[in-house]
Amino acid sequence: MSDFEEIKQNPEEEEETGALWITEDVRSYVYETAKWTKFLSVVGFVFSALTAITAFGASAFLTSLATVSPGNPLLKMGSAAITILYLLIALIQFYPSFLLFKFSTSATQAILYADEASLSIAMSKLKSFFKFWGILTMIFIGFYIMVLLSAIVIGLGASGIAR
Repeated sequence: MSDFEEIKQNPEEEEETGALWITEDVRSYVYETAKWTKFLSVVGFVFSALTAITAFGASAFLTSLATVSPGNPLLKMGSAAITILYLLIALIQFYPSFLLFKFSTSATQAILYADEASLSIAMSKLKSFFKFWGILTMIFIGFYIMVLLSAIVIGLGASGIAR
């Protein structure tokens, strides 16, 4: 019995069995995706800035609109409401662009330096990007359903009144 040795598994071997190995194909796909997401994020930043600049030109726009079309319903909103609306749109454009930019920089660092922590951060930012667009899509679908139901109710009410 003294010749019996207990075989202990090496802790490094345990980690390797659950590891995910990234092939060269996957590395090239992630690297190319990072380049495209950086391009899309920069374009998103530019459009966000243009939208924000447009927001601050709302009062000038409404002044010229009042001279051309004094009965325009857009005038009833006021320049403050239009400015806030456009700033909200700029913010909605900025956030996913920021997430794409963070994904791009982290993914590039992960691929170039074989940094697993950066890859984890990159995937987290990509998850957040798609989660944001998923929630926004659900909000818009809900809004469209409410508009459709309101239009049906108004249409039915108007047809009942006309009779």
